[in-house]
Amino acid sequence: MKKYKWKAVVSAAAVLIIFTLTAVYFQIIKKPFEVNSGIAVHHLTFRGHTDRLWEAAFSPDGEILASAAVDGEAQIWRKADGQIIHTLKHPAGLTGIEFSPDGKMLATCGYDSNITLWRVADGSLLKIFSGGGKTVWDVAFSPDGKTLASGGEDAVVKLWNIAEGTLLRAFEGHSLNVWSVAFSPDGQQLASGSFDTSVKIWNTSDGRLLRTLSGHTQAVLSVTYSRDGKYLASSGDDSTARLWNAADGSLITVFREQSEHIYSVAISPDASWLLTGGRDRNTFGELIQNFFGASETNRWVTVRLWKLDNGKLAQTFSQHSNDVFSVAFAPDGKWLASASEDKTVNVWQLMP
Repeated sequence: MKKYKWKAVVSAAAVLIIFTLTAVYFQIIKKPFEVNSGIAVHHLTFRGHTDRLWEAAFSPDGEILASAAVDGEAQIWRKADGQIIHTLKHPAGLTGIEFSPDGKMLATCGYDSNITLWRVADGSLLKIFSGGGKTVWDVAFSPDGKTLASGGEDAVVKLWNIAEGTLLRAFEGHSLNVWSVAFSPDGQQLASGSFDTSVKIWNTSDGRLLRTLSGHTQAVLSVTYSRDGKYLASSGDDSTARLWNAADGSLITVFREQSEHIYSVAISPDASWLLTGGRDRNTFGELIQNFFGASETNRWVTVRLWKLDNGKLAQTFSQHSNDVFSVAFAPDGKWLASASEDKTVNVWQLMP
């Protein structure tokens, strides 16, 4: 009997040693490639939330940011010093947030299935649109500020008349969650990214499906147009960001990450840079991190800055201690922001 107990002890010790060595390898040794070019310099870390952040967005003038978190709060705060201007409280966790083109309104969406419209000047509630009983994952203003687009758990893309508070049109074609929606700069098209691995392009005037972009092998989590309308970028769970020709849907460049998921992608206003944010570790590394907790002293790359024209990695960022779910450029192209599971937003300044 003692012999079997001894064997059990040895086996348990061996498993523990293997687990420890594997954890050390994936948490400390096997770090992703880093580039410290100094193209962007860290400006501040905003710590106004108590739970995971899903998104952060710049105002049209670039002077304030808004952030949305699972804590049920949207914070409106100054870029210069991180001072909170307004706190917008919701009955449930938030998943998305965006300023109107004129900067006077803010739209939020979340787990309560609603889209809520707020006045930025005083933080007052303007209007609530019912999303249909399921989580709304993303919301976007049309370039003229008259229409809202939303995508969510019901796999339907919806257009809303802001003035009337009514549903204009529903685009059905995705088979799984719609995670991201984006208007083209002229407002004539709408892109949607879904868990069904596709990007779909819709005609906003009549709801026709114009084309489906295929290439991602896992869920598409983010879509965005360049300001000039020439490019469409997408990213997803397949560890890639993809740049497409917006005119014909042809694939231009594939940006490959070392992490497993790219949750967000953004194109700079001058179409010089691509910004991506995602997981800081691979699958096993995530399991280890979930077991031991996020480490403030062992931060990995979560945000990457790429040259749009050649797909080369220009700089990496490791200020976050956990996954990044949102990245954004300021309208002037001189500032970057990222929102993370670590409950913070980081802001960087691009150097001249």
